[in-house]
Amino acid sequence: MAPLLAGVAPSLLGPGANVLRISLHPQGLAPRLRNFRDWRRHVLARLARQIDAVPDPALVALLDELQGYPVPPHARPPTPSPDLYGGLAVPLELAAGDGDRLLRFISTTTVFGTALDIGLSELAIESFFPADAETARALAELARSARTVAGSSWPHPGSGGST
Repeated sequence: MAPLLAGVAPSLLGPGANVLRISLHPQGLAPRLRNFRDWRRHVLARLARQIDAVPDPALVALLDELQGYPVPPHARPPTPSPDLYGGLAVPLELAAGDGDRLLRFISTTTVFGTALDIGLSELAIESFFPADAETARALAELARSARTVAGSSWPHPGSGGST
């Protein structure tokens, strides 16, 4: 995970870290996003839909905060809305390494809107998955190198995990 978050300000990664903030913040991933404008439009629209469903003041404040972040100088023009991946998904395109490698992720968001526990009813989990074979290979390489650095051979044979 650390290589993917390289360059992100430590203050964004502490307790209460928020993936939407990390992705759009000028000291977060924003300088490394190759499709910043498309990703921003997607994130803001999703958050606005969540606010429509559950008008939580904390979500409104987060939306206001995210809308106030500047667009990085390198940001390419947005993709016209009708052409934006068929409306199905907007990948997060992240420059990795020295900027020579492009990792593409799709995300899904799970919002616990009907939970009985008030703490759980405000929980939203954003999960990221490789959007292409190149990204899947890069993540597998990162996982292998992390296991090697940690001195682990996990998953152990017979554990059911895959390498």
